[in-house]
Amino acid sequence: MRLLATTRRVIAQLAHDHRTVALILIVPMVLVGLFAWLFSSGEAFQTIGPIILGLFPFVLMFIVTSVATLRERTSGTLERYMTTPASRTSLIFGYALAFGIFAIIQALLTVFFAVWVCGLDIDGPLWQLILIAAVNAICGTAMGLFASAFARTEFQAVQMMPVFVLPQVVVGGVFMPIDAMDEPLQWFAHCLPLTYAIEAVQAVAGNESGWAVGRPVLILAAFAVGFLVVSSLTMPRKTA
Repeated sequence: MRLLATTRRVIAQLAHDHRTVALILIVPMVLVGLFAWLFSSGEAFQTIGPIILGLFPFVLMFIVTSVATLRERTSGTLERYMTTPASRTSLIFGYALAFGIFAIIQALLTVFFAVWVCGLDIDGPLWQLILIAAVNAICGTAMGLFASAFARTEFQAVQMMPVFVLPQVVVGGVFMPIDAMDEPLQWFAHCLPLTYAIEAVQAVAGNESGWAVGRPVLILAAFAVGFLVVSSLTMPRKTA
């Protein structure tokens, strides 16, 4: 009941914050549209499109969640919440559930826009691509909750992005295949969740099935659960 109460409160707050709703639901479609327009000639968008669908949900949900959680601490909401019988676990998982609902809506809108408006050609089942985008966005939410524990201001929360996100973009398979990297970089890449998100969307785009899709999705989900558990143990009561 406490978890659901937290979820309802966060959803209500987000629903009244139109800029955040636009950032979560509209900005990914705009960015996908820009990439489709930029690479409209040739087959470049068919190659980079699936990678974008694995990248944008993760990055945007990381930013929104880390800033929103930090705002709870700086405003004193978290401190007041901790005076109730509720636990950190119900708070963290309540946030994850609330942002997860928005993440699923984001995944639906972005994938449909990429396929039906921008002309992205996906050989595999469309529902698998939506599932991967949703799980990836939830993983970005979980990592954002974890990263917010290390920040004291909203500006510092945004500064967490180069630490937690950019290394994953660099070695996660966005710029070059992981198999083509040096072995130490390959080991590092396989320790990062975004690697498996990109692997999964590329597998679906290539019409692969079975373990080729299921393995990276399960690993990505495990990362999300792991970050949520660690966040529930490390989340401070307030900003020092």
